Amino acid sequence: MPQDKMKETTLIPEKLPQHLAIIMDGNGRWAKQKGFLRTIGHENGATAVKRTVEQCARLGIPYLTLYAFSTENWNRPKFEVDMLMKLLVKALRKEVKSLHENNIKLNAIGNLDLLPSSVRKELTEVLEKTKNNTRLTLSLALSYGSRNELLEATKELCNKVKNNIISIDAIDESVINKHLYTHNLPDVDLLIRTSGEQRISNFMLWQIAYAELYFTEVLWPDFSNEHLHQALETYQNRERRYGKTSEQINK
Repeated sequence: MPQDKMKETTLIPEKLPQHLAIIMDGNGRWAKQKGFLRTIGHENGATAVKRTVEQCARLGIPYLTLYAFSTENWNRPKFEVDMLMKLLVKALRKEVKSLHENNIKLNAIGNLDLLPSSVRKELTEVLEKTKNNTRLTLSLALSYGSRNELLEATKELCNKVKNNIISIDAIDESVINKHLYTHNLPDVDLLIRTSGEQRISNFMLWQIAYAELYFTEVLWPDFSNEHLHQALETYQNRERRYGKTSEQINK
């Protein structure tokens, strides 16, 4: 039996996360370690994305969110930013047929207005073509920053209060959720970060309030199905209490 298949049998389908989020880190370091240009690292990172998306779909995880490009990433050298945008367009064109055939819906979160017009055009086409797919919702966090997301939501709510569209007393967690980029997504159950870094880096700060965190030394291009299964196994062996005691959860 293939190794990945053997690993899959140890997972409990009912205990898989409904929403898995991944901070894909380490493309540049992977390339540097091998003496390659950073572009080669990003290209191999794209291969890891395809592998992970397909495996999540096979396992039956309904929501997968990938931190693809942060608001801070705009500060990288122009050459690298331009290359990342071209790689994104290439991936969208290449994978749209596969996404649709595999019943995978593409979603995008972030300040998408900052993306180049060529990226927005390709992204819009793929979003439209896959909008009715139901097997897996794949969300790409593009030009995304959680603090900016919360700031914009706060401004919008303040404006609504000012114009008597909503009262202050009516604002609760559900109302805030509706004003976030992720209004159509459930909270994150498991957050994985690769490359050995142990920080959140301004990613889904509201949505990971009760998420389990999993950090691995593996660089993103090397992140395999087996590494994914290890993270999922760890998640399934944790007790999620949401502020309650173990005794309350067990009852």
